[in-house]
Amino acid sequence: MFPRGGINPKQLKQMERTMKKMGMDMKDINDVEEVVIVLKDKELVIKNPEVSKMNAMGQETYQVVGEAQERIKGSRSEPTSVEIDDDDIELVASQTGKTRKEAQQALEEVNGDLAEAIMKLS
Repeated sequence: MFPRGGINPKQLKQMERTMKKMGMDMKDINDVEEVVIVLKDKELVIKNPEVSKMNAMGQETYQVVGEAQERIKGSRSEPTSVEIDDDDIELVASQTGKTRKEAQQALEEVNGDLAEAIMKLS
């Protein structure tokens, strides 16, 4: 919660003791990969954040520190460039009875995963 380099360790310990006396307990949450804040029309994504959880009189509060990036609401992954082979398009189209264009679009949406594309179009 507090900047690691800016506070003297002795002052930090004193602050922690004071918070404990006031009924406040604070812990860092380790190994957090991503925090997503969902808004009405977009999402804020914070990758590799520092997250602290504070409990004060039964009320839990989370503090997230990191750089947020915006993304379209509902998109769960970042766009990747996957090369789709013509044979794969043909296979998906023949297995599902869909057009080549529909097969290609499905393959692009699932990053080239043949089975997932076929299931998506079936």
